[in-house]
Amino acid sequence: MPLRDLLLGFAVILIWALNIIVIKVGVIEMPPMLLTTLRFALVAALLVPFYPVSRHQLPFLALLSVTFGSLHFALLIIGLEQAEAGTGALLVQMGTPFATLLAVIFLKERLGAKRLTGLLLSFSGVAVLAGGPTLPAPLPTALLLASALGWAISQLLIKRGPKIAPMALAGWMALFATPQVALGSWLLEDHQWQAMSHAGIAGWGAVGYTAVMSSIVAYGLWFGLLRRHDVNRLVPMTLLVPVLAVVLGVVLLGDSLGPHKLGGGALVVAGVALIVIRFRPRRPPTTR
Repeated sequence: MPLRDLLLGFAVILIWALNIIVIKVGVIEMPPMLLTTLRFALVAALLVPFYPVSRHQLPFLALLSVTFGSLHFALLIIGLEQAEAGTGALLVQMGTPFATLLAVIFLKERLGAKRLTGLLLSFSGVAVLAGGPTLPAPLPTALLLASALGWAISQLLIKRGPKIAPMALAGWMALFATPQVALGSWLLEDHQWQAMSHAGIAGWGAVGYTAVMSSIVAYGLWFGLLRRHDVNRLVPMTLLVPVLAVVLGVVLLGDSLGPHKLGGGALVVAGVALIVIRFRPRRPPTTR
């Protein structure tokens, strides 16, 4: 991989890891569902006018807005409000094991020894995290795991659904998700107008960063890299996201770093690595 593309890949990973920190800072000034609503509205406003879709694709995008928008993104931000950044990032990594299990159950994919080992390591890592002091209370833990499940369901839907340009998918999914999350904010949160009027650089910066940098810039760069390079060379780089999120949480937010987080996090990342990395057998040398 050329050095330029390698640096672009690391830039994307850094943007996604910082996204966890930015969300943690943003929910101090804005309720989480309000922040998510504003994020989706900004993404939709920036993308939908430039990426039209066909009418027959709208039902699929509406369904994806529930699983990817409301279930994954909204629950992620709500859960992170009450969890350490690094622990939250590690729990959301369970989306990959969940997706593997769903593919085995519903798509009849073969599990295999390597992926089974990865699943066992990942769930063992969560068990180790559960024994430590950094695991959040049961409700935010359940929300973060439900967010991971929403991501997993969405990956299966995207795999089986119609082919839609990535930026069009992001924009229209955000458009359909905006009223869903706004309704949730209206029903479950209070003082939204006051929060928006009193929010400073942390709150509005979080809206702008999560919408522009994380949802548009990072994914735009990432899909560009996917067009130029093999998936198996790029996907393992995403394993750095929770690692960086843990480091950034310790450095920037003062999160704790104990043996349970180190051990459990290592097991989760190792398990996900076994699932996503494909080891190609070495080709025998050819004779001339």
